[in-house]
Amino acid sequence: MNSRSAYGSDHPIGVAVLGMGNVGTEVVRIIQNQTEDLRQRVGAALVLRGVAVRRPDVDRGIPAELLTTDAHALVARDDVDLVVEVMGGIDPARELIGAALSAGKSVVTANKALLADYTGELAAAALPSRADLYFEAAVAGAIPVVRPLIQSMSGDRVNRVVGIVNGTTNFILSAMDETGADYDETLAEATRLGYAEADPTADVEGFDAAAKAAILASLAFHTRVTAADVYREGISKITSEDMETAAAVGCTVKLLAICERVPGRPAAEEGGKDRISVRVYPALIPRKHPLSAVTGAFNAVVVEAENAGRLMFYGQGAGGAPTASAVMGDLVMAARNKFYGGRAPGESVYAELPIAPIGDTPTRYHVNLQVADRTGVLQEVAGEFARHGVSISTVRQEGSDEGARLVVVTHEAAESALADTVAALAELESVTSVTSVLRLEGTEE
Repeated sequence: MNSRSAYGSDHPIGVAVLGMGNVGTEVVRIIQNQTEDLRQRVGAALVLRGVAVRRPDVDRGIPAELLTTDAHALVARDDVDLVVEVMGGIDPARELIGAALSAGKSVVTANKALLADYTGELAAAALPSRADLYFEAAVAGAIPVVRPLIQSMSGDRVNRVVGIVNGTTNFILSAMDETGADYDETLAEATRLGYAEADPTADVEGFDAAAKAAILASLAFHTRVTAADVYREGISKITSEDMETAAAVGCTVKLLAICERVPGRPAAEEGGKDRISVRVYPALIPRKHPLSAVTGAFNAVVVEAENAGRLMFYGQGAGGAPTASAVMGDLVMAARNKFYGGRAPGESVYAELPIAPIGDTPTRYHVNLQVADRTGVLQEVAGEFARHGVSISTVRQEGSDEGARLVVVTHEAAESALADTVAALAELESVTSVTSVLRLEGTEE
């Protein structure tokens, strides 16, 4: 086979862009402004064939004839070889990407919500036609983490991936930590500065991070993981008191996406297979942990592998230009494959590891209790922890106007055991309230 069997040296590669929001605008700008550089990197010219938009009457700084409201017709054009999907949402993006892949047109997408649930379907559409599906920009914006998991670490065994993958929540938690402001006040500031959407639910309740966690887990563990498999909690219940408590023990609070192997149960139960735990929740991490230094709207992902050890990827996780950088990297790779006749790695789900329920997931905990200030209370509380098999690491007692406060830090315990403990504590006459339960990550016992 000739190394240029797919395209001749003078054959341009046609590109269709679906969506022209912040990311799409930057992608179009780069294609138009870096024509010669891109031609040299690909081996052939990248030619913008059209851009699908909802409102073609808006001045977007490109020739009007390139704009269309008919995305399906644009994708189906014979002179379109590559499709860049940056419109977002599930439909019609799912149908458009599927149609492009089935027709042998490679796709670059930043659509984490779609990929978190439909990667298998899209990969199946791409298989017969040998089209490529690239999605580096779907997780952590400009930070290169998808390709390292797929390619650079394909010969290693990944045991854990943990990261801060949502800039909005990281901005809010960083500001609460630094200023002492409460959640509502900081969310309002994030909205004013443009870090939070008018409806911030997807970010602050962890849906965005959960979609990204599903993608990361699928890649790291060669197992198809969907957003529904991810245990999720958001940050809307985090208080300024939680931040103060974290600071008192040398920690801060971050919304973490955690994907890790959990040792398999005995062979009689699950064939001895490892399981995987995929979860998103706010957690305390020590100030000395590298993720604690990730502030503002920045993202970071730490990958722990058997041979490579710990690797950390850090940078801008969102925004038009940073995300467009990742899209363009994928676009160049896909275009090179078109030009030279190569193909990107496909979906790898051979491992088929079972998903561990959150109740079986071992974690350390930081439990705040408001209790009666009298003799014997500490013994009662410690007794409930022991009765449910949760080992206590440290206890700190502080006086307050309403009695006393106990701060209990546990050793690793299953989520189900801790939940049973908290329920039992709430029934004790000596316990006024369980004011907060936060997980503690990033520590070595």
